[in-house]
Amino acid sequence: MTNDQLVAFLSRYRDMNFLKSHGRDNARFIRKQGLDRLFLECDAHMWRLGDRRIPEGIAVDGGSDWFLLNRKFVEYVTFSTDDLVTKMKQFYSYTLLPAESFFHTVLENSPHCDTMVDNNLRITNWNRKLGCKCQYKHIVDWCGCSPNDFKPQDFHRFQQTARPTFFARKFEAVVNQEIIGQLDYYLYGNYPAGTPGLRSYWENVYDEPDGIHSLSDVTLTLYHSFSRLGLRRAELLLHDAGENSCRYYPMGHPASVHLYFLADRFQGFLIKHHATNLAVSKLETLETWVMPKKVFKIASPPSDFGRLQFSEVGTDWDAKERLFRNFGGLLGPMDEPVGMQKWGKGPNVTVTVVWVDPVNIIAATYDILIESTAEFTHYKPPLNLPLRPGVWTVKILHHWVPVAETKFLVAPLTFSNRQPIKLVSFIVWFAPPQNRAWHLINLYQINK
Repeated sequence: MTNDQLVAFLSRYRDMNFLKSHGRDNARFIRKQGLDRLFLECDAHMWRLGDRRIPEGIAVDGGSDWFLLNRKFVEYVTFSTDDLVTKMKQFYSYTLLPAESFFHTVLENSPHCDTMVDNNLRITNWNRKLGCKCQYKHIVDWCGCSPNDFKPQDFHRFQQTARPTFFARKFEAVVNQEIIGQLDYYLYGNYPAGTPGLRSYWENVYDEPDGIHSLSDVTLTLYHSFSRLGLRRAELLLHDAGENSCRYYPMGHPASVHLYFLADRFQGFLIKHHATNLAVSKLETLETWVMPKKVFKIASPPSDFGRLQFSEVGTDWDAKERLFRNFGGLLGPMDEPVGMQKWGKGPNVTVTVVWVDPVNIIAATYDILIESTAEFTHYKPPLNLPLRPGVWTVKILHHWVPVAETKFLVAPLTFSNRQPIKLVSFIVWFAPPQNRAWHLINLYQINK
């Protein structure tokens, strides 16, 4: 619904609190949420310390951590010093997801209990088959579920809600922007003819005020590389036009980096950076547009195995949304790549996956069973780190017949701890006494 409708609704029910409860099976909710466990956050990890008892004489409840609370109850939770509030604050200080239970429990056991409405005015896109895969084990000692992003095939759910609904989640333009346009049209009508950029989406991932410490050594290395590529292209274009005196010298770190998506597909990076134009001794700001190359290739001659649709390598694989969050696949020697394959329907088959490093050495090989209903498979091979810099190849074979291959780049780092790695030279004395010689050795030195 629209903002005006929301204002009218909340004005009518300003004394109520809208929270969504989990249901009636209280014991199951307590176990599922880990409320009978002690948790503590330390070093960016949520640690499970052990068991604990649920407070007696309290009706524990919970559910969605999205809710609408009125002023009276918020002031009560914030300023009250009664036993209920103070003891619940202490209890939930060592809870995994306190916001999914604290407000529900306090409200239902407080003098404000008659103001609760079991509806948080929103719909959530739960797909538990995809959202409950324990994909966050690296940051928490527990398994939970997370909702999926809405996509166009989910639009009917907005039209079929029987209760008041003003909000929905999740929406994410890097995953699907089309559904956002559909909702705009549903609520406000179509955009004027010729409106630009309806299928385009820009996302800023770095800006100078963020500081370079917000970047990893891999991204900092590659953003600098993209900037140098842009300067090189600018020089070549100007030379072609007869401007032979132009020469650019890069200055400082990139100023900003944006990702660009068109029709829900990642298109590339836009890097803003500074350089000195030595021809006129002037500092200039330039933008470089970098597009990734398509590196998935069907075997030639093509195999009669037709189930494989696509293969890709990257990091930060999101099994819930089935995409790599590392857009562009920026990898360095210490990264652990994941191989992903997309499949069409067909009979159960076993395929062989072979990882080949830049000097044509097989670094890993394994078989995977593709069930008839499988749509995606992903696997992190046991590769030895650091990875050899250069272009790697992942080959997929069926009965040892090549089906397809994909390539990915492991970039050599030029930064360590955000400090440049400089090339230094020194002379070393070696070789047998009868054939001694001086040799110039180049080494990369890390400034610390």
